[in-house]
Amino acid sequence: MSQQAPPDIFDRKRLAALRGRAAANLQTRSAANPQNDQFLWQYMADELTDRLACVTRNFQHMLIIGPVGRYTAQISQGSDMTVTRADFIEEDRLPCPLGSCDLIVSAGSLDQMNDLPGALIQMRRALRPDGLLLANLFGSGSLSALKAAMIEADGDRISAHIHPQIDLRAIADLLVRAGFALPVADIDRLSVRYKDWRDLVDDIRNMGFGNSLAGARAYLGKDYPGRLSSAWEARAEADGKVTEQFQFLQISGWAPSPDQPKPAKRGSASVSLAKILGQEV
Repeated sequence: MSQQAPPDIFDRKRLAALRGRAAANLQTRSAANPQNDQFLWQYMADELTDRLACVTRNFQHMLIIGPVGRYTAQISQGSDMTVTRADFIEEDRLPCPLGSCDLIVSAGSLDQMNDLPGALIQMRRALRPDGLLLANLFGSGSLSALKAAMIEADGDRISAHIHPQIDLRAIADLLVRAGFALPVADIDRLSVRYKDWRDLVDDIRNMGFGNSLAGARAYLGKDYPGRLSSAWEARAEADGKVTEQFQFLQISGWAPSPDQPKPAKRGSASVSLAKILGQEV
């Protein structure tokens, strides 16, 4: 059977342009506004730093993928390991040979892959035996308030504004399919409150996100911003602000190795679970 290439959900050139424009304007924005308008990347970097600090082993070569590369020093915690940084990658073109890394850290990239299963397989192959993948990506439920307001503003002609999002169970299954050992997947939620949807969109664009879906853009009409404002304000709470949600999927997995812990064989326990549960405390 011939294998068909996955459909292009995202336009790679458009995505690269969004990321490049955000990076080029970062210094100008920071000078005008000292507040961190890339706070989601900082949030992801903090989570990755904490999780990596819990791993009790030394790594020699880290590949760090995505916009969190600017936080390499924080995430690596002063380690002298070799670092390869890739702010933007394609699924089948990792910037390191097979089996050359023992740590891959990724954030802000896996959620915009045309071939996510293929990307995970390539990452596993790039790892040495017993190498670790540690990643953070936006999951299903992110930007739910903005999505609902846009659907209402679209009226009878609904257009795709926000790209498809993966849920926790699906990413856990993909880790297993990609061949990772000891896979772990959990979810973290962050709520941010906005009075105007334009401020939310500005934050998204300043972080290099935006509508990178493949295909032509539909004309929304001159009155679309007004309709969107009405839909947004209808969702406001008593203080005039709307609570937006960001869902983060935290995943980890190890490249298989003969000396990794293995689950006990079925039937090898010396005491039955039924007996333990039946004991009185």
